[in-house]
Amino acid sequence: MLSGLVLSLAFCVAIIVLIPATGRNIDAHVAALSVLCVVLCLSAVLLVCLPWLATVRRCGGALALFVWGTLYVIAIVFIFTGGPVTAWEQVAFFLFLSLSVYTVLPLSLTWALMVGIGTSLSHIIIISVYVPVTNPEKPELVMELVANVLLLVCVNLVGIFHLWMTEQDRLRTPPPPALSPLCPRQQEQLLLSVLPRYIAMELKTEVINKLFKSKSEVKCESNHHNFHSLYIRRHNDVSILYADIVGFTKLASSCSPEELVAVLNKLFGRFDDIAKKNGCLRIKILGDCYYCVSGLPDPIPTHARNCVQMGLDMCTAISKLREATGVEISMRVGVHSGNVLCGVIGLQKWQYDVWSHDVTLANHMESGGLPGRVHITEETMQHLNGAYEVENTDGGSRDALLKDRKTYLVIDPHQPDRSIRRPKVVRLIQSCQKTHLCTFRTQKYHVGEIVGHLKQNHAHIFWNCHKIIGFWGTVHRITQDILGYTFQMNHKLMYLCFQKWRTKMPLSVQWISSLSRSVSSRAALRLFVSVLCVLTTLIMAILNYVSSSYYLYCCLLAMLGVVVFVRTSLSVKALLLTLAVVVYLALFLHVHAPRSACLVDLLYNDTKPGILKDPQIMSGVWLVIFYIVCLILARQDELGCRVDFLLRRCFKAEREEMETMENVNKLLLQNVLPLHVASFFMGKTIRNQDLYSQSYDSVCVMFASVPQFKEFYSESSANRDGLECLRFLNEIISDFDEILSKPKFCSVEKIKTIGSTYMAAAGLRHAPQGEEQKKVEMSYTHVRTMVEFAIALMDKLEFINTHSFNSFKLRIGINLGPVIAGVIGAHKPQYDIWGNSVNVASRMDSTGVLDKIQVTEETAQIVMSVGYRVTLRGVVNVKGKGDLNTYFVNTPPSPHF
Repeated sequence: MLSGLVLSLAFCVAIIVLIPATGRNIDAHVAALSVLCVVLCLSAVLLVCLPWLATVRRCGGALALFVWGTLYVIAIVFIFTGGPVTAWEQVAFFLFLSLSVYTVLPLSLTWALMVGIGTSLSHIIIISVYVPVTNPEKPELVMELVANVLLLVCVNLVGIFHLWMTEQDRLRTPPPPALSPLCPRQQEQLLLSVLPRYIAMELKTEVINKLFKSKSEVKCESNHHNFHSLYIRRHNDVSILYADIVGFTKLASSCSPEELVAVLNKLFGRFDDIAKKNGCLRIKILGDCYYCVSGLPDPIPTHARNCVQMGLDMCTAISKLREATGVEISMRVGVHSGNVLCGVIGLQKWQYDVWSHDVTLANHMESGGLPGRVHITEETMQHLNGAYEVENTDGGSRDALLKDRKTYLVIDPHQPDRSIRRPKVVRLIQSCQKTHLCTFRTQKYHVGEIVGHLKQNHAHIFWNCHKIIGFWGTVHRITQDILGYTFQMNHKLMYLCFQKWRTKMPLSVQWISSLSRSVSSRAALRLFVSVLCVLTTLIMAILNYVSSSYYLYCCLLAMLGVVVFVRTSLSVKALLLTLAVVVYLALFLHVHAPRSACLVDLLYNDTKPGILKDPQIMSGVWLVIFYIVCLILARQDELGCRVDFLLRRCFKAEREEMETMENVNKLLLQNVLPLHVASFFMGKTIRNQDLYSQSYDSVCVMFASVPQFKEFYSESSANRDGLECLRFLNEIISDFDEILSKPKFCSVEKIKTIGSTYMAAAGLRHAPQGEEQKKVEMSYTHVRTMVEFAIALMDKLEFINTHSFNSFKLRIGINLGPVIAGVIGAHKPQYDIWGNSVNVASRMDSTGVLDKIQVTEETAQIVMSVGYRVTLRGVVNVKGKGDLNTYFVNTPPSPHF
């Protein structure tokens, strides 16, 4: 568009200056000068307004048609100005006008075809009607009209070919990454909901570095680094909250396992909402225990008040569940303020966790508290600054670790008087005890909270959309920066065309197919247009005896051929065009000067024609105009190639980056959640109350703990306040995770680590339906695999002891039975398994013996059937199960390291 306005201005100025400069009669050019002055003024106004008025810039098609209309009016005026009309009258002007429609004016191919062909037809119609009437005795008119038709057809084909090639080049540019921005964004959000951003960024950086390192570098590095990466930081001035459900056993006994998991999911989802509202970060859910920290990952001055308020809100939430179910349950909350080490350990199934003596003390504050109350230490009370009223309590009488410590119970300022209760509420609770749990919960508990959940979910969705817009805004800014270079070079046409192309961008598959089809069609079309131009040039040479003007048209076609058909750099094209203009001007000013003078004398009877009819002067004018147009086209082609190259490189880098980040996110998610669980949360909006769970009939569960690590852990300046102790624990857990990568343990799924306890399960895949025999065989296989895995862990720990001069021993418990696997809290998903089988496996560990694998009697029978010997330990009291006969698995001696 900008190029069209500049050319229009330059042409008008040149003709206005040329007419009086030649000393010709100005009276014959009044109409032409008037039209030129009007067009000059309008073009100047548009040129000034174009960079400043957004409305004008948006009307690209209308402005293009306006520029074409002004030039068309000038061409018509030039035909009937300055002397008699001939058959070759202003053919060069109409060639220029038809060519401009396809090249310098931002019109679509459809509009360009209509305007270009219409322009050419109008000239042919005017000449074929007007010339025979004014000069009937002209036998060569038919040949001249044929020549005009051939010239205009050639120029239109050249213009169509140039426009088509330009659009094909744009389409050949690879589109921006076709990956859906929703999936990577959801992966990112899901990852950041489980891990803090700084931890996730560190993990991503290391994964990317490992992906791009060569094998030699990895091999070299492995010889110099003996430790795994440690993602743990120390944070001061935080508050830790531990909360445990009192009466959970009664609640569990009144529900089926599926109903219990649903209740926990809703309850802990509610706790997650409370934590978010109070600026707390949930760390883990351990059975019915919920613990979180305020002041992580960023410092919060009000961390103590946040945890206390959260504890009060949790007690209120559990009271609603107590009223809904009629089960005597309550919340016991303990809060302590201090310092923590936080991060992730191991190589698989990362879970953000905290460690320190202050964390242990907060746990004991919970166990030494009272149901329905928030139990705080003196350190926490000092951070409250009198925000809550407290009362003294003797925590040491309920937990020995709290002995000689001052602890307090927080008085809830909004706690209602429990002794006053309306009879209607009493009758309602009594009726609830006789009805199903879920029915009343839906009517009383869920409906009362759904409005708040919807508000928070809508805010979450809006935040995701904001991030997606921000992501594509970055891509848009990169594109604007690239195209800004084009605009600075006064080529707004390419910018407008690219904007139009970007809104109708094809998919990658369509781009590849169109590219394969266009390779052959482009070569064929170039050959056809080249042959047609050569034939036209030959015909023009034959017609040269009529007028030297047709020789000029041959020269103009040759100049266009240099631009369109010669695929080379701008400097070479500029050199060829300059040589051609110099040679052609010399020919027309000297060689053809006598023939031009003879033709003028013959047509105008020894009088001087108007400047617009003088073949010698107008030949020079049109050669210069076409020279400028060809340079503009050559420059546009080169800029198009540069933009194409930059876009290819930019889109390639963007696609590689998106694919890399998607793969990294997927890899990290697989280290946080099982793949089928992460897939469940992709592509949908999940509420905190939405439940994902699967029931399994036969799963082998293992707990492997290092009890000696509790005595090994210490906080001093020598070990950097416990950081080096955690580094050693990270080595143990990471080596255990590496064992999982062996093919023989592919059915073993790491669940989580709890302090120095490693939890895993085998059989979390559904067996074929209706094949009971295969299900039994799979159960035996899971037990054998888990026993072998436990033995491998013991051997690995012995290997670590040999190189670290320690004497750690594993205490392992294994049990087989049905479990429920799923996710609690969809906004911060944590994959876990529940059921009586899990509880028994945990007791097999906690009541076990160092360097032994303890199993129940049922599991021992399967262990013997798969080839291992067992030894009867005797009767062991298991919480919730009473006295059980347990067995030790006889393990083979450790291999020599």
